[in-house]
Amino acid sequence: MNAWLGEMNQWLSANPEWLGATIFLVACVECLAIAGLIVPGTVALFAVAALAGGGALSLGDTLLLGYAGGLVGDALSYAIGRGMDQNIRRLPGLRSHPQWLTSAEGFIQRYGVASLLVGRFIGPLRPMLPMVAGMLKMPLPRFTLVSLLAAAGWSVAYLLPGWMTGAAVRLPLPAGFWPQAAAVAIGLAALIGLAINSSLRRQPSATVVTSAASFGLMLAVFLGWPYLTHFDEGLVALVQEHRSPGLDRIVVAVTRLGDFRTQAWVGVLLTLLLLAARHWRHALFAGGVLLCTALGNGTLKWLFSRARPEVLSTPLSTYSMPSGHSSASFAFFLVLAVLASRGQPPRMRLTWMLVACIPALSIALSRVYLGAHWPTDVLAGALLAVFVCAAGLAITLRVHRLEPLGLRTWCLVLVPCLLSFAWFTWHDLAAALSQYAYQ
Repeated sequence: MNAWLGEMNQWLSANPEWLGATIFLVACVECLAIAGLIVPGTVALFAVAALAGGGALSLGDTLLLGYAGGLVGDALSYAIGRGMDQNIRRLPGLRSHPQWLTSAEGFIQRYGVASLLVGRFIGPLRPMLPMVAGMLKMPLPRFTLVSLLAAAGWSVAYLLPGWMTGAAVRLPLPAGFWPQAAAVAIGLAALIGLAINSSLRRQPSATVVTSAASFGLMLAVFLGWPYLTHFDEGLVALVQEHRSPGLDRIVVAVTRLGDFRTQAWVGVLLTLLLLAARHWRHALFAGGVLLCTALGNGTLKWLFSRARPEVLSTPLSTYSMPSGHSSASFAFFLVLAVLASRGQPPRMRLTWMLVACIPALSIALSRVYLGAHWPTDVLAGALLAVFVCAAGLAITLRVHRLEPLGLRTWCLVLVPCLLSFAWFTWHDLAAALSQYAYQ
């Protein structure tokens, strides 16, 4: 496999005009039924994204090509399942490995349409679920809508790290960037590994361990940020070099989702809807986590008084650490993930957490892209939210259980929250466009 990837990288380096087509093709194969289980698509995606980040393609083009390839792979897999029906069990590969199909079929029957969203980030299930959805005659409009959403998050999660790596290698970054970046990466890897290990082992203290580890790493970031200046300045320089007017408009729309007004309204709405559905324990947990995160963010901003990057021409509040957008968005989406994962096995709970981190991370990274926050500001905000959410869940579970919410409750909660996000985003964009037209 290493030799094959090496030859592909050498050929693409000599023929960069084929890089875009290769990204599309690799993404398509990675999401294609059966083929995605055989081809090392994840490693290949990282490799081609790194080549793109080296200057061959912009970030927007790279993500869009991966997104389109993933959608085509989903569509082909769904068409195969829909057309062949139960005859897919006779396909080469499935005859000798029937467990591939059985596992995906059981996953869809258990979790329904949500399986396509969550299973997108579970390697062995990702290429099989669309085909099984077609075999089980899932309605095409429903499958298409979920595929559009899931492929967007998948494209960012699987291509952005490789592209950023390729771009960072190409730029003349500060001398201490890589050691500091390695220190941050090791700290995050240790936190994630500890949380995953304790959860999979079903340790009763898993939430306490995660909360304590998050607090320790958050404290290290707050006390150590003066020693991470090369990391902060290097990433800001990297991002600013690759900004484009088209991507700016998209990022501004994303960052609006983390504005204080938006998050405050949606947080209050979520709590009130849970109370209206007579789930007062869930409402107490959600409201408590969101309120404590907001109070903690304001207090820490005042204590550390760190100045913002000198990128934006429009003045913002004086202090930047931790990022309020990062802490608020991570708190909100992690609360939703905790509520969605109640009553489910550890692996599924971890997957919900991963899915929740995608929109939260998008909002947090938008602040770095726009130059409103340093990368360590965003990291500190995320760690604050993880600490408060894990501590709040640990305290809640010591007092009473959080029962799984029914489908009717989820419809009552999610639809108004999503409509609120959409309204705030559209309102801000319309105001910005009208101002631009007036000028």
